[in-house]
Amino acid sequence: MQLRHLRYFVRIVEAGSFSRAAATIHVAQPALSQQIAELEEELGVTLLHRSARGVRPTAAGETLYREAAAILQLMEQLPGKVRSTGGETEGAVNLGMTSTLAAFISGPFMEACRAALPKVVLRFITGHSLMIASRIEARTLDFGVVFEDEHDPIPGFLRQPLLRQRLFLVQRKGRKTSQTAMSLAVLEKLPLVLPAHPNVARGVIDRTFASAGLVPNVAAEADTLFSIVSAVQSGAGDAILPTADVSGMPGHTALTATPIDPPIWLTASILMPADSPLSGAADAVRQLFAGFVARWLTDNPASGMQWAGEAMP
Repeated sequence: MQLRHLRYFVRIVEAGSFSRAAATIHVAQPALSQQIAELEEELGVTLLHRSARGVRPTAAGETLYREAAAILQLMEQLPGKVRSTGGETEGAVNLGMTSTLAAFISGPFMEACRAALPKVVLRFITGHSLMIASRIEARTLDFGVVFEDEHDPIPGFLRQPLLRQRLFLVQRKGRKTSQTAMSLAVLEKLPLVLPAHPNVARGVIDRTFASAGLVPNVAAEADTLFSIVSAVQSGAGDAILPTADVSGMPGHTALTATPIDPPIWLTASILMPADSPLSGAADAVRQLFAGFVARWLTDNPASGMQWAGEAMP
């Protein structure tokens, strides 16, 4: 068994298909299939369920994925750990971030990280919060910045709360009413484009409606911020999103955001593994990010955001 076998296997599981993985790692699909066949033969087990829809790991494959991801992460961090003992922080850091936050913060933070930690290679992965949490658990991410239900945080992680974010109704300008806030009773009558399950924001939205004895009118579901915004722009419905600032979204000139009353809140937290410490480089990026968010909130007082850290860095 060689490291390339593990690297290819991890990429295939994360991509969900041989073809997508082949395109990502720039290896011909037949060669990639042969590598996995060799790995299965050596281990004497089937590692992947193959179907027309793609691949998913077997029980043995899940075990190999977790262990292989941890090995690859350690191998990736090792040069930086050794070099950092000589002085300046160095290494690669894989940071996951919920796509809504990344749309506004990722670019400026990359610039800040490059200036403050020039020898750290920062790799951003975006997605929904539960996906990011699963990748932290699998050790393919060092830590992540996610939205959580403040009453039911994602279990199994250390966390550093950063901010509370209010949810807003996002609409095309032509659908905007004169109301300064939207009640749940009004929202119930609107066609909504909501995140698909499983999703932290969707769980909070469903629970809030249920607590009020109401049922949301789900016109469509989507699993990415881009898809939701695109559906709103096309007229498929309105969206409930954790942002009041739509200026950074594609086609933002056609969108408006209205607060929901009573407020619905999510908490943005840094999630970290509970059973192993961060590398020196990852911890330096974590500290830098917390300070960056605090300053960002001060310099960009977006409606609906409240600092939730213990103290302003």
